[in-house]
Amino acid sequence: QVQLVESGGGLVQAGGSLRLSCAASGRSFSSHAMGWFRQAPGKEREFVAAINWSGGSTDYADSVKGRFTISRDNAKNTVYLQMSSLKPEDTAVYYCALRAYETIVVVTPLEYDYWGPGTQVTVSS
Repeated sequence: QVQLVESGGGLVQAGGSLRLSCAASGRSFSSHAMGWFRQAPGKEREFVAAINWSGGSTDYADSVKGRFTISRDNAKNTVYLQMSSLKPEDTAVYYCALRAYETIVVVTPLEYDYWGPGTQVTVSS
């Protein structure tokens, strides 16, 4: 069983930055694909960024390209989401997700096996 715990959310002004972290329990972290998703009130959960098992391949939603960066440290069982130039429309609960034993980038939420409880990001104007 894998457990994911996000941290790093909070309140920030527009134009500011935050770094989210997601720590995973269990073994073989480097064998899994990871992703970040978000859900704003009244909206469906949407893809933000994803990274393959080695960190050598990434993908981003068009709305965050050039502003967000996903990375991972397999030695620390942790995936990160560096968010810059934040906008009020980035306000949402951010979730990390893990697809077990997957080597490629995964962008579809239904393909993920495990989810964290989420962390709130609020961007004020």
